Amino acid sequence: MIYADNKVTDVKIAYIGGGSHGWAWTFMTDLARESAISGTIRLYDIDMEAAKNNECIAKRLFRRDDVVGKWDFTTVGSLQEALTGADFVLISILPGTFEEMQSDVHYPERYGIYQSVGDTSGPGGLLRALRTIPMYVEIANAIKKYSKDAWVINYTNPMTLCVKTLYHVFPEIKAFGCCHEVFGTQKILRNICELTTGIKGIERNEIFVNVLGINHFTWFDQASYKGIDLFPIYRKFIEESFEEGYHDPDRNWANGTFNCAHRVKFDLFQKFGLIAAAGDRHLAEFLPGDWYLKDPETVKSWKFALTTVEQRKVTQKERNERAVRLMNGEEDIELKPTGEEGIMLIKALCGLGRVVSNVNIPNTNGQIPNLPNTAVVETNAVFERNSIKPVVSGRLPEGIRDLIMPHVEDHEMILEAALTCDFELALKAFTSDPLVKGKLSEADARELLTAMIRNTIKYLPEGFKKYI
Repeated sequence: MIYADNKVTDVKIAYIGGGSHGWAWTFMTDLARESAISGTIRLYDIDMEAAKNNECIAKRLFRRDDVVGKWDFTTVGSLQEALTGADFVLISILPGTFEEMQSDVHYPERYGIYQSVGDTSGPGGLLRALRTIPMYVEIANAIKKYSKDAWVINYTNPMTLCVKTLYHVFPEIKAFGCCHEVFGTQKILRNICELTTGIKGIERNEIFVNVLGINHFTWFDQASYKGIDLFPIYRKFIEESFEEGYHDPDRNWANGTFNCAHRVKFDLFQKFGLIAAAGDRHLAEFLPGDWYLKDPETVKSWKFALTTVEQRKVTQKERNERAVRLMNGEEDIELKPTGEEGIMLIKALCGLGRVVSNVNIPNTNGQIPNLPNTAVVETNAVFERNSIKPVVSGRLPEGIRDLIMPHVEDHEMILEAALTCDFELALKAFTSDPLVKGKLSEADARELLTAMIRNTIKYLPEGFKKYI
């Protein structure tokens, strides 16, 4: 990297999963709007054609007159090519295909187990982790070999286990996980504040929060806007609107399976006194199945949805069609703010400012003192030149800690099970997950896990084949 005139040039970024039709386009948009850093993006993907398509889309974008960023994009054929000399590494991959996800999310429904996302916890989260962890072992080893000093940003789910694997393989790695679920809860607090106080024009990042928890099961124990404590405002809004919920005008729960009315958040606030800071679809999966995911009717009563894999396939088809239009010049990427902070964090790490944001990193500095230091936790951290300093967020209330600890313990078992191809250990984690615990007999649990492993065996290590 070259520093001059408050700009950083010749930044080298390796993008693993560079054929993405989600994060990659978001990343391009943010790069196009930023003039303080420039350099080269190396796109690597096992689907090389998808990466080349993104290279074409990016080159069209960066030739536009309204683009201020200056970046070259190139597709490479190996991790070594992507990583050698990289300053930053982005990882955004889909472990497996939607066929594997179909099994992850919907096969357990045959046994009365419902999942609203299926990529982080529950049966789906476990199977996705078993596929993902071996991939991350390979990635971590390659980073250690070819770019050991690079900053590594993970966007892949299951976030916690992806980050945990990177540190397990390469303890000195400079990796962190980024997730926008906290941003969504800040926006809700902003909107409720505007509705109830009459203040207009509040920016999302003006809502100051203390973040503590694990990814997709995060909490705020403090939230304020310019000295205004938002907890009383939030509490009063819930008292008045609990049954109706909060309806985001842009994301009404009735108009899409990715949306919600935030009634799960409201209920958790009434139960525990802290603000749950993730989407209701994610939050529900960390809790006992009879709370919010007992059956489709219960889900509907809480005003969120079971996001089907068929819906994801429809979305992917639409993105594939859009990719063709973008490549052919029939459509342009709109240069509007994406709401993501990846570029801000990269700038801060390059020395262009100081940023406080929520990240997923190991609890080795005791950010949450009453969770194990081996856990990967989500808290705020301070980003400055070549430095991330995690914020000590404080202790979790015991009631919330009791909900989080089974998942922390499961993460340890799932990581070891994936690394050693240990079916019995995977089964132990499977049956102790709150969505499964007490719901199945031992025989049914074994039968279900065996079937799910069989359905995704193409993406699992050889050691699991003996169990099917």
